[in-house]
Amino acid sequence: MATKKEKRRPNPVPVMAAEVDARYKIATPLRSLMNRVFPDHWSFLLGEIAVFSFVVLLITGVFLTIFFEPSMQPVAYDGPYVALRGTEVSKAYESVLDISFEVRGGLFVRQMHHWAALLFMASLILHMLRKFFTGAFRRPREANWVIGVLLFVLAFLEGWSGYGLPDDGLSGTGLRIAHAIMLSIPVAGTWITASLFGGEYPGSVIIERLNVLHSFLLPGLVLAVAGLSALLSMRQRPAQFPGPLRTENNVVGERLFPRVLMKRAGLFSIVFAVVALIAGVLQINPVWLYGPSSGSDAASSSQPDWYVMFLDGLLRIFPAWQITIPIGDGYSIPPVFWPGVVVFGGMLTLTAAYPYIERRLRRDTSWHNLLERPRDAPERTGVGAMAVTFYLVAAVSGINDIIADKFHISVNAMVLGGRIALVLGPALAYFITVRICLGLQQHDRQVLAHGVETGIIRRLPDGGFAEVHQHLSTEPLPYSGWAVPKKMNRVGALAPATKGFFFPIERPRAGSEPSQADEPQPDLERQL
Repeated sequence: MATKKEKRRPNPVPVMAAEVDARYKIATPLRSLMNRVFPDHWSFLLGEIAVFSFVVLLITGVFLTIFFEPSMQPVAYDGPYVALRGTEVSKAYESVLDISFEVRGGLFVRQMHHWAALLFMASLILHMLRKFFTGAFRRPREANWVIGVLLFVLAFLEGWSGYGLPDDGLSGTGLRIAHAIMLSIPVAGTWITASLFGGEYPGSVIIERLNVLHSFLLPGLVLAVAGLSALLSMRQRPAQFPGPLRTENNVVGERLFPRVLMKRAGLFSIVFAVVALIAGVLQINPVWLYGPSSGSDAASSSQPDWYVMFLDGLLRIFPAWQITIPIGDGYSIPPVFWPGVVVFGGMLTLTAAYPYIERRLRRDTSWHNLLERPRDAPERTGVGAMAVTFYLVAAVSGINDIIADKFHISVNAMVLGGRIALVLGPALAYFITVRICLGLQQHDRQVLAHGVETGIIRRLPDGGFAEVHQHLSTEPLPYSGWAVPKKMNRVGALAPATKGFFFPIERPRAGSEPSQADEPQPDLERQL
């Protein structure tokens, strides 16, 4: 018995997708985004690690916000930590102890949040250094650089505000230092501190206000600034390192979908797993050992997180320059103002303005989509070495009391040594770095002119010996800023290294003929 063929119903998904695209025109920009090509280099991972660690911060921060009570109201502690029972603490400190000892997984999430914050700042600073040393801030990316500096300032304030929330002895000391820096600002200092602290230090509202900054306002600003930076980056051609087939007008790499997205998903999983592993193994910020904060006490040998340590070091070693202005009975500017406000503000201003300063000095107004190797910009690399040296000397000075105590050195000698190093260290670092960059350039030019060292020694007719070089070309090659091969296996004269760690994963087939890479090069045969 014959039956009529039933008509197949159309798949509703393509129909709905076509309807949505006809109404909102989504397919064209989405297709353009998915087909966008991204260059591949290991240093580009630094910015991505910063993004993924911030995602970890958001996830763990939401968990902690649920249980944290931002209040400075005093209570008598009666929790599981026996050593503090009966001690008067604030509700904020008590809630932090409850998160650490009573909330399931609370201590793990607290430590994960703290380690993710340190990783975020480390990757952000390294990302900015990568952009500086490779010239990624040049036109047309000056705005991206300024946004990066602004993102650092917001992350710095985010870390400082979170540092003060537990209201323990260590965070109380940090708040006291910040209070002194703000109070040193002429005219406006007293108004700023009174508004933020609600009166004299420590006040009664600082924890509530820091919680609003740390949990709501600053994360929103970080997301907005990061989104603006991503939007500007999408409107511009990605910067890439020079190499074969790479020009100022093209991009050599992989499309966003599917390979780049898959790699980024794997990197996020790795970042999350590493932060979780560190948080589960390494203890950080044990607030129960520091005790509650007290306005009349300061913790001995206290240091802030590593990215704030340079500011603490500047406060310790800067000369005691107190200037009195003859206004009325005399207006005094305390010594804390110079390192805490002038030097720190000057560092941020110079950093943000550096792309425009370099463009004016080098008279370079062209667009740059190809990055520079650090050796090819010796003066810029020297300036970067100066900045890094300045930061390291200031950071080491932030722990000069601990160094003096452990190595039995006078604290006054450490302060004097820090001042001398802060003046001479950056200048010496600039000179050494510039000479190293010029030497590396000269070595690259020698390889281009004379070839790669083969390790083969040839005896001359007069009895002398000379090393055989494998020339890269039959014609002289110009120095173009690309990476120059300096080993025989980079030019195909030697077989590539066998892949594998403990055991080789590739084995040659029995009876197979040697590849072209195993055959001697013609130019090398002529020299032999």
